[in-house]
Amino acid sequence: MVTDYKQILVKLDSLKPVEYAKNRNFIDGSVSMLSPYISRGVLSTKQVLNHLLISGFEPKKIEKFIQELAWRDYWQQIWQEKDINLDIKNKQTDVLQLGLSQCIVDAKTNIEAIDKSIKSLYSTGYMHNHLRMYVASISTNIAKSHWKLPAKWMYYHLLDGDWASNALSWQWVCGANSNKKYIANQENINKYTYSEQSNTFLDTSYENIMHLRQPEHMSLTSKEQLKTKLPESDTFTINESKPICIYNYYNLDANWRNEINAQRILLIEPSIFEKYPIGEKAMNFMLLLSKNIPSVKVFVGEFKDLKTGTAKVYYKQHPLNINYRGTEDSREWISKVKGYYPSFFGFWNKVKKEIFK
Repeated sequence: MVTDYKQILVKLDSLKPVEYAKNRNFIDGSVSMLSPYISRGVLSTKQVLNHLLISGFEPKKIEKFIQELAWRDYWQQIWQEKDINLDIKNKQTDVLQLGLSQCIVDAKTNIEAIDKSIKSLYSTGYMHNHLRMYVASISTNIAKSHWKLPAKWMYYHLLDGDWASNALSWQWVCGANSNKKYIANQENINKYTYSEQSNTFLDTSYENIMHLRQPEHMSLTSKEQLKTKLPESDTFTINESKPICIYNYYNLDANWRNEINAQRILLIEPSIFEKYPIGEKAMNFMLLLSKNIPSVKVFVGEFKDLKTGTAKVYYKQHPLNINYRGTEDSREWISKVKGYYPSFFGFWNKVKKEIFK
């Protein structure tokens, strides 16, 4: 995965937003592959939208692509308002276990396309969005796991891990953040993954799947402990006469406040990564992306342990930054629409009016 900022910007020129609307659900569809950079705060949804508009794309012709950008902001704004570690709208029903099925961890669900995508996740840190929905549905609606621990497992391995998008998508799939559960059968999986598998536990009608009992091979849950391997702190001394810009896992924007002569610190708080652990690939990805920030220093410790003294501190808005102290800069949202909307389309209709005016 590219980590040099100039090369990341080149990716914006290769976007195919018109084709995206037609084939995004297929594993070889025209997806942007920008999600790792948006999740890490290297790019903003607004920046991507502006690039498309400047490039001459008419909003009406790329509405589906813009809508997907809006989904990312929508999930983040729910996190601003709600405790997304709890079932948002409905208590998840038909739960038999809290942990993730061992067969999913081992990529042995017996659904070939699913197992292949899990192995690819481990090796690349990426999984196509449609496959994420399939895995979430099998985990929650077939294996009968509560969504939270399986969602953390996926977050752990994703380079584009965004807890808002991840947690709320899993809740949407299992009916905790939606009016019905998302179910996929073998025919649907075959169609979008170009597979031809048959005679599986999903090779039946949707009605039958809705009443499917937990398959025996999915009843054993994993005992794997997700732990973050933290790097070492850099050695540096804070100059209290200069302002400090605090970066973190969700803000690696190399252009942020570049007009000021500031000390730039990547803060890696152990408490955050204990609650939301990430894998070694995700950690290394963050550290490589941080090299785009001039003279950045790594500090592994809590914000309160960072001896800022009288220095002016700046940081970017994010739900995990509630213990930060200083001047909070707003993140760059795709629109001016703010607040909690129970329905995405209630949010989208207002965003659309602003963008399509």
